[in-house]
Amino acid sequence: MENRYAHSPEEVATMTTAQLRANFLVTDLFQAGKVNMVYTHQDRVILGGAEPLPGAPLTLPTPDELRAEHFLDRREAAILCIAGAGTVTADGTSYDMPKEACLYVGRGVESVEFTATQPGTRFYFFSAPAHTAYPTTHIQPGEGDVRHLGEVAQCNVRTLNRLIIPENVKTCQIEIGLTRLVEGSVWNSMPAHTHERRMECYLYIDLGPDDRVVHIMGKPDESRHMLVANHQVTIAPDWSLHCGVGTSNYAFIWAMAGENQDFDDMDPVPITAIS
Repeated sequence: MENRYAHSPEEVATMTTAQLRANFLVTDLFQAGKVNMVYTHQDRVILGGAEPLPGAPLTLPTPDELRAEHFLDRREAAILCIAGAGTVTADGTSYDMPKEACLYVGRGVESVEFTATQPGTRFYFFSAPAHTAYPTTHIQPGEGDVRHLGEVAQCNVRTLNRLIIPENVKTCQIEIGLTRLVEGSVWNSMPAHTHERRMECYLYIDLGPDDRVVHIMGKPDESRHMLVANHQVTIAPDWSLHCGVGTSNYAFIWAMAGENQDFDDMDPVPITAIS
């Protein structure tokens, strides 16, 4: 498991492009036949990718850094299928996971297994510390709380599907959802915002091989950018804005953890305030 340490706004303002990418972009989370993880000290979140081969299930390991018998002894996790199809088995119960299905797994679950029923199946998981146990919850594609946002004139028409929020799934910290831009729209999370109470990660999906998203981060008056490809993850500290513009339309999985679960607790950042 790779460690990513926390950084102050003053440090980030002095970073080169290579340093920004090394600290805030995860480029190789998905590798065939492996489970990979990144531990970010932003709210002690773990990002994970599992890419099982058909006929060769993968078990969620317990990294030494957790000092625990099982990965979820003191944690919870949200798991999404982002490509292909398969199943996730939690303590002996199997859940069908077509593309865009989501599974919440609570504290205390001892075993998690990823199985692929199609080549190229990929599972993404987002884990945060948990203070109590909540039941495993299965969310099928298309379920969740849907919001329609944006305007054609601003190239940001999008559907935001809130898959795990306190109103429909009990968790300790995690909130997660899927935002999809319509054809002709390229801006995400614009107008931009920050939320000092929560960190957030974006996993960009459904980008073509030659497409990229210019992801913007940093303090509004000291913004920085990174070019992001398909199935790569950005890490936004709680003090950082997070938005982007693509060379085509795309989708992204957003996931948050931190002090509260009030989805609308955001501090707006007008475009005129970003430099």
